[in-house]
Amino acid sequence: MADADVRSAVAADAAEIARIQLSTWNSAYGELLPETALNELTQEDTEQHWLEAIEDDSAKVLLAEEGGWPVGFCAGGPAPVSETTNADGGLPDDASTVGLVSTLLVEPRWGRRGHGGRLLWHLTEHLRANGLTRAITWIPESDEASMAFYRGIGWEPDGTVRTLDARGYPLRELRLTGGVELQLK
Repeated sequence: MADADVRSAVAADAAEIARIQLSTWNSAYGELLPETALNELTQEDTEQHWLEAIEDDSAKVLLAEEGGWPVGFCAGGPAPVSETTNADGGLPDDASTVGLVSTLLVEPRWGRRGHGGRLLWHLTEHLRANGLTRAITWIPESDEASMAFYRGIGWEPDGTVRTLDARGYPLRELRLTGGVELQLK
């Protein structure tokens, strides 16, 4: 494999992060999301979203590169209370030390080269450095590749489910949780 690295994203990376998101969602989530929802996503709006996220101190946005080419990214930070609520509606005892992996995407053509693991490892390092002890993420129930990735690092569904409205199409997601002490293989 060529030289691979993970670094903090900067404002100038917003366009590439938007490109990666749109490309990945269109190829990997084309069967999970309705075509109308995918078609409404624009490069300009997505780029603006990521520019704001990069400039927001409460979130960490990381970019994976291979041979100097951007191939994936992730974002996360402290989990909002609304994200940590248990399936029964109560808050877990550790709610104040839970992180949220809000996004982790690697372009499919760059998949299975360790980029996802490196991105998540660097993000969990950041979460740990900020006093967080475990993390959560939401994965579409039918996204087998992402489920396998997270289960491979020891994260499991915790029984909490939500259904999002994707332009009139219900998208059922499972919440996964796991420790922030990851080991790169």
